[in-house]
Amino acid sequence: MERWFEKRRKSRVLRIAYRQMTVALDTVNDLEKAIKASGKGDKETARKTIERLFKVEEEIDNLRRIVFEELTKGNLSPKEREDIMHLVKRLDMMADYIKDSARNVLVLLEAEVPEELWEAFHVMSCGIVETAGVLRESLRNLGSDNTKARAMSERVEEEENLVDKEFLNIKSLLLKYGDKINPAVLLILKDLLDSMEEAADSCADTGDYIRVLTVSFK
Repeated sequence: MERWFEKRRKSRVLRIAYRQMTVALDTVNDLEKAIKASGKGDKETARKTIERLFKVEEEIDNLRRIVFEELTKGNLSPKEREDIMHLVKRLDMMADYIKDSARNVLVLLEAEVPEELWEAFHVMSCGIVETAGVLRESLRNLGSDNTKARAMSERVEEEENLVDKEFLNIKSLLLKYGDKINPAVLLILKDLLDSMEEAADSCADTGDYIRVLTVSFK
């Protein structure tokens, strides 16, 4: 009976964590839409999308707190509790980096940014959407089909490597346009680039934790 309750507690925690991932994925999608709108000069759509992103990020914080409360209940081993906490924290970090990216986009709406740069950032944001989507599928299978969860978590790293290539491409573009862009704008573009890279890295780190959990969640 004790083991039955323990298993149900794991399932509840995973359901909440999956909800957190779903909500976090919404922020990734909104960032992509905001960058796309910015590149087209549609400032109103970009601002509305970013405003929605900020509200969704608040829900992610609430879900994180609920997961931590759940982890204080039941009879999970210290290691299982620690692994899930790491997983949830990484998901939360990813959402934070997406929020930081959105803040930078919001500031850049009033700046002169070359169209080629906006397009490159949009391509990178699409890559992060793909990375987060594969991560979501990996998390969805954790606890029910650990073999698939592990396989999908390995794909997360592959997708993240593609994002890294776009990161290098944008760095090259920043050099190309460096003498044509206001220095302050250039700094904000670099901040945007770094925060987007960190978001993708957080996806890969979360995938690593999922691989750990496929061993303990049997």
